[in-house]
Amino acid sequence: MVSYIPNEVVKAHAIDGKTLLRAWREFKGLTQAEMASRMGISQSAYSQIERSESPQGSTIQKAALALRVDSRLLTLDDVRVDDGP
Repeated sequence: MVSYIPNEVVKAHAIDGKTLLRAWREFKGLTQAEMASRMGISQSAYSQIERSESPQGSTIQKAALALRVDSRLLTLDDVRVDDGP
């Protein structure tokens, strides 16, 4: 399970303005239909969730499992920035 945010996801979110969920999905190489299938919902429902800036907690948990990432990385809760050495 991934427990850090890759540079590509940071760029997609901070510079390109994509939601974290979309940035992660694209980083993982998944389509909306594949994410929806993994989450057990329709593609149209997933599309609405992905556009939301603040999905519900249970939705974040399902998306995190589908992406195989720590759920905090989809909300930036308790995420620390590593400034390096």
